Amino acid sequence: MRCCLAFLAACLLATGAHAGEALFTEVAYAGDDGGAAPGATQFRNPVIAGFHPDPSAIRVGDDYYLVTSSFGYFPGLPVFHSTDLVSWRQIGNAIDRPRQMPYGEGEELTRGLFAATISHHDGRFYIANTCFYCPGRGMGNFVITARDPAGPWSDPHWLDIDGIDPSLFFDHDSRAWLVNNGVPEGEMRYDGHRAIFIQQFDADTLSLTGPRLQLVDAGVDPASNPEHVEGPHVFRHDGWYYLTAAEGGTGEQHAQMIWRSRAVTGPYEAWSGNPTLTQRDLDPARPDPVTSTGHAQFVRAQDDSWWAVFLATRPYRGNQYNLGRETFLLPVQWRDGWPVILARGERVPMALERPALPSGQATAPTTGPMAWTERFAAEALPPQWVMLDPPKSAWFATGNGGLRITPAATPLAGHGSGRGQPAYLARRLLHHNASIATTLDAAALDAGELAGLALLQNERHHFVAGLERDERGAALVLPRRAGKDDPEAGRELARIALPEAPAQVSLRFRLAAPRLDVDYALAPGDWQPLAADLDASLLRVDTAGGFIGNTFGPYAVKRDGAP
Repeated sequence: MRCCLAFLAACLLATGAHAGEALFTEVAYAGDDGGAAPGATQFRNPVIAGFHPDPSAIRVGDDYYLVTSSFGYFPGLPVFHSTDLVSWRQIGNAIDRPRQMPYGEGEELTRGLFAATISHHDGRFYIANTCFYCPGRGMGNFVITARDPAGPWSDPHWLDIDGIDPSLFFDHDSRAWLVNNGVPEGEMRYDGHRAIFIQQFDADTLSLTGPRLQLVDAGVDPASNPEHVEGPHVFRHDGWYYLTAAEGGTGEQHAQMIWRSRAVTGPYEAWSGNPTLTQRDLDPARPDPVTSTGHAQFVRAQDDSWWAVFLATRPYRGNQYNLGRETFLLPVQWRDGWPVILARGERVPMALERPALPSGQATAPTTGPMAWTERFAAEALPPQWVMLDPPKSAWFATGNGGLRITPAATPLAGHGSGRGQPAYLARRLLHHNASIATTLDAAALDAGELAGLALLQNERHHFVAGLERDERGAALVLPRRAGKDDPEAGRELARIALPEAPAQVSLRFRLAAPRLDVDYALAPGDWQPLAADLDASLLRVDTAGGFIGNTFGPYAVKRDGAP
C-alpha cells in the first residue's frame, strides 16, 4: 500500500529541530461520545465518524470500497476498504500528488473537491468528481482511474459538462453512462431549481458522447419547487433502472428520492412513497437526533441483501454540530419493487444488526470510543493526515525524533487569500467529547514564531494553543478567530509569560460538545489550566458556514498578530 505524502518523506531528516523549526514529538487523541455499546451482532452508526460527507460505495467481489468528499484539504478524496460494510480502513487518498490536481490556491477551504463517486468495470476503478474553482478551469468535472483503489490514481481527465456531482453507471451490456446535476432545460423557475441529466460515457477515451438527456426536472414534485436535486446514482435491479438523488439541500430538509424506468435513458417514474430516507418530518426537540440524512448510494451485498450509505449529522444542541457530515449505513428493504431505506417517521438507529458478511478488522477504528497516539516515527504520514491545499514546497518532515515543521509566513486566517499555505497538519475530529494533546520541543523556535495545536473549522473560525517567542521572551498563548468580521480577531484569550523557553511543553484541548477547556504542562502529566469553559460552538457549521467539519493538529507560524 502506498503511503500518502511520501513525496515529502526525504526532506529535513536530521535528528532534532533546526533553528527556526518546531519539533512535535507526539499527538494523542481520545474520544468517546457515550451511548449504549452495540451488541455482539450489532454495529454502530455512523460507520465512519467525523468529517466524511457524500459517501459513495461499491462492491467488487467480496470487497467494498468507499470514497468521501474532502473539499480544500490535501490529500483529497479518502478511499476506504471493508469486507463487511461496517469496519472500514482508509487505504489511501485518490488525490495525493500536488501536481495531480492543483486546487485551493486563493480559495476558501470549503471549495475544492466536492461529492465524489466510485465505480468499477472490467478490472478498472473510476472516480468521478467536481472541483470547485480549480486554477485555470473554475468549476469543472473530471474522472480519474486506477487498477488498485489504494492508488496510484491517474491525473484527471476533464469532462466537457457543466453542473456537479457526476456518477458513472456501467450497464449489463458494458455501455457506460454519466449522470449529474445541472441547470434545467428552459427557464430556471426559482433559486435552487436544478435537474438531473444523463449522457453516454466512453470508458476507453474517458469522454462523453451522444446527446445529454434530462431525466428529472426539479425533483419528485416539481410543483412544490424542490431545491437542489443532486447527488444522482443509477443502478439496475430485476429489469428496472433505478435513479436515486437527494433533494432539499444538505441541511435539515435533506431527503433521498427514488425513481425507476425500463430504459436507462427514461422516462423515469417517481415512487409514490418518496422519500426513501429523511429525518425532516421528526420533532426537532427529540433527544439524540440524527439530522440532514441524504446523499445515499445503494449497495448489493454478495448475500443479496441491500444496504445504503449516506451522510447525516449528529447535533449536540438544536442543529449545532462541529463534526461535519458523517457516513452512516442502513439496510434497504424492497417493497413492491421499490427500495426503502427507512420508513417515513422512523429515526435513524444508532445501533443495529450487522450485515451477515465475514467480519472485517479495521487497523484503526473509524467510529465509537477510541484512543491513539502518533509519534511520527515513519518517514511518511499515515493517510488520515491532511493539510490545507496541495503543497508547493517541503515544509515538514517525519522520522528521527518526531514531526518537524518550518513555521510559515501565512497564518490560518490567511488561507485562501493567495498569501500562501499555512504550516498546519491535521486529523479530522471524530467526537463531540474528545481530548487532543501534543508535546512540543520548541527550543529552536526563533523570535516572532509560534508553534502549537490548532482546532479549526475554517479560516475565520479556530482556536490555537501555542508557545510563542518574541522580544518579550517566551509565553503560552491562546489566540482565537470567531468570524470574518470578528472585532477581536487575533485576540488572545490567555497569555502566560514564561521565564525562559521550556525544553518541552504539552498543550491540550478538552472538548465536551460546545464546551472547550485548554491546558498546558511544562512537565509530563502536570496539567495546568490555560483557559476554561470556552465556547467551542463558534466552530459549528451553522455559524462558520460551508460544508466541512473540525480538524486539529500541529501548527507553526511566523506570528504577525493573526492566528
